[in-house]
Formats: sequence, C-alpha cells, structure tokens
Amino acid sequence: MVACAKSLGVRYYGVSEHFDYEYLATPITVYGKLITSTTDAERYFSEIRALQKTQNAMDFTLLAGCEMGFYAALQCHEAYAAVHERYHPDFVVNSVHTVDGVDAWFREYFEGKTKQQAYRRYFEAVRSSLDAPYPYDIVGHIGYVSRNAPYPDVKLRYGEFSDILDDILRTIIEKDKILETNSSSRGAGSDFLPDVDILSRYYELGGRKVSFASDAHVTTRIMFGREKVVAALKAIGFTHITVPACGKHISVAL
Repeated sequence: MVACAKSLGVRYYGVSEHFDYEYLATPITVYGKLITSTTDAERYFSEIRALQKTQNAMDFTLLAGCEMGFYAALQCHEAYAAVHERYHPDFVVNSVHTVDGVDAWFREYFEGKTKQQAYRRYFEAVRSSLDAPYPYDIVGHIGYVSRNAPYPDVKLRYGEFSDILDDILRTIIEKDKILETNSSSRGAGSDFLPDVDILSRYYELGGRKVSFASDAHVTTRIMFGREKVVAALKAIGFTHITVPACGKHISVAL
C-alpha cells in the first residue's frame, strides 16, 4: 500500500486500521460468525512504526492511525483510551458503525424501521460519538447508514435531517475536529460521504477542516474518487485538506 501511494504521488498517506471494540462490547454476528477479536494492536503498531522508519522521507510521510468504532459502552471507551495511551497513534478516526447493538451495514438494523427512523437513530449515535471520552481527530464517514440501506430512495439529504445535522456539524467545529470526506459511498446514491449539501452547510456554519479518505482496504482503492471530491470541495469554497499528525493539523492545498 505504501508503494502504491508513493507511485501515485501522495505526500501524506495515513493508514487507519479498524479497532472494532464495539463488536466486542455487544456480541455481533457477521455473515453467521460471532466476532470475538479485533486488530492485534501490538503487531499493527510495531509493524507500521518500523515501516515509518524506512519509508518516511522529505516528500512522503506515512501516518500510523486507527479507526475507532464508537459505541456507548464503558468497556468500549476504556479499550480505545488504553490503545491511545499505549501506542500514541498519529491520528484517530472516530466513526459509528454499530447502533443499538447492530452494525448499520446489515439489513437486520433496518428491520421494522422507516428510512427516517433508521437514519435519525444513526445520527443520534453520531452525535453521541462527538463526546467520546478518548482522543480523536477525524469524524468518519457521516452517512455510513445509507451505504446498504434497503429503501427505494437511500440517498441521505441534509434537508430531511437538518436539525440534528446542524447540531453535529456545529459540534465538530466547536471541538476543532476534522470532517472526513469519504469516497467509499457504495450504494448510498452519492459519489462520496457526506454529500455536497452537508459539506456546503458545514462550510456555511464556518467549518473549514476536511480530510479525504478513499477507505482503501485494497491497493486499487487508494486515492479512488479524489478528483470528484476535490472538485466538489473547491466549488463549495474549501481551499485545503486538513491532515492530522501527532496532535497537529497540517493544511495541504487542494
């Protein structure tokens, strides 16, 4: 992945391996298999720190990050805080996958819920995640709930949830966090998440810190969709991407 990122001319490349302690806090079955473990933190950080020593140079910086799946459980909070205290990740993406004990990717989450009910409950979890008691830098993939939703019209629109989205966006700004633009929108009806209407409202409220993620679980996804995201951000008025690195926010021109 590092070799691929370098070949594409990437200046800052962050890896944010999943730390899905929410899957352990509430028993979750994925494709018929009960999840009983998550990323081996010791091995992950050991290997990526070693890679940083050999790969980082004047024109390339590899950042060792992690994605923490928020869930409102003390066990979860303590596990994430322990990872941060022991391994000091260069950056942390705080994201919501699991809502009320079910990953919002799976159809089970949507059973018995209208689109309004399913999406609003997800947004309520996102709002709670902003008050997480462990350090984080980026608010990840807002709109995740729409990626695999079963409704005829899955698209997430600002106007349908403006009250809670305004609360979320204002809180991101107040807490000086970074809003992620994620090009892995899957079946969400958008080229990226969150879509232009939400990004425009964020800018209107004074938000200027955005990051770019292609959610590259494989090398072919690295930088996927960046041109569309950059064009949309520029059209709104954004001039920079914000890269979090060891407590600092680095501005990189679009």
